Amino acid sequence: MNLSTLQFSPGAFLAPSVDWLNTNLHPLFAAISYLVETVLSAIEAALLFVPPYALIAIVAVVAFFAVSLRAAILAGLCLGFCLLVGLWTASMQTLALVSVAVVISVLIAFPIGVLCSRHKTLEAVVRPILDVMQTVPPWVYLIPAVMIFSLGRVPAIIATIVYGIPPMLRLTTLAFNQVPKVFIELGSAIGAPPRSILWKIEIPLAKQTLLVGLNQCILLSLAMVVLAGLVGAGGLGAEVTRGLTRMEMGLGLRAGLAIVAVALLLDRLSRGLLDRDRLPKAR
Repeated sequence: MNLSTLQFSPGAFLAPSVDWLNTNLHPLFAAISYLVETVLSAIEAALLFVPPYALIAIVAVVAFFAVSLRAAILAGLCLGFCLLVGLWTASMQTLALVSVAVVISVLIAFPIGVLCSRHKTLEAVVRPILDVMQTVPPWVYLIPAVMIFSLGRVPAIIATIVYGIPPMLRLTTLAFNQVPKVFIELGSAIGAPPRSILWKIEIPLAKQTLLVGLNQCILLSLAMVVLAGLVGAGGLGAEVTRGLTRMEMGLGLRAGLAIVAVALLLDRLSRGLLDRDRLPKAR
């Protein structure tokens, strides 16, 4: 036998596994799809129910009181640009996708990160998994999601969640590892239960690093949601894909700039929250 002719085909092992999952766990996947679609539809409906100018004003006011005047002006300009180029609905769809993905990613990554900071053996096991997850190209995550959930927003949100977990998990572990042990020992010495130590001592001290992890999770989730336009996720990613496939350079450029506006909005608002306690507000 010529060894040079031997080839390893992952598909020979993956295809039967996916068929088995689709056959035996179809009710579970259907329930997940229904739940995701329901939540996304509700958020999109809420964002689109409010008139664009009213929503822009609301976001600007919230940014003013929560961050600064500059953040409020930037928020108004970014959302106003999305409205001006005629991509308001697609932009709101993208915001809904990112919001759901980030919330679920944080809910998964935060407790695992806390456990990793508590148990070094678990951290040693999780670290190489995170290395692999952050090395794999983002579009590869779409393949198994599409194979299980077919095309649409559900595989996009699943792939986005998986892609957004590693940065939040890493920085959560780092944040709690950096908390000075003397404060934890002090809390234990005065008889505080572990839950109180976590919420009243560790989380406030780790807040800055946790917010950096949240910022990274938001930006990576946005990048994946845009890429997920290839599998029918809708939003700005679909507009970019449409512009490329139809050679409509104007549409592609407008959608690309709208993506930049959304990314800039989310990035500046999250960074503003990060720096709020360290820098005076520019009002």
